[in-house]
Amino acid sequence: MHIAVMTELFKLAVETTSKLPDELQDEIAQAMLSLAGEQLPPIGLTAEDEASLAESLAQSARGEYASDEEISAIWAKYDL
Repeated sequence: MHIAVMTELFKLAVETTSKLPDELQDEIAQAMLSLAGEQLPPIGLTAEDEASLAESLAQSARGEYASDEEISAIWAKYDL
């Protein structure tokens, strides 16, 4: 019989992330399961996601990419 024991840091992570919105909890859970080697089914796209992806692909096909200034602004926004 295997008894699962969580480290204190892991317990803190679970407790802390349990307070986040459901969507973020699911993203974190998927990342954790992936790191643990679990194979998960692909996540379906919403109609909004599909429209956004289609627009992104169309922009790429037209050669429309973010400028260096736009990229720098994003990096600065997130202190990267």
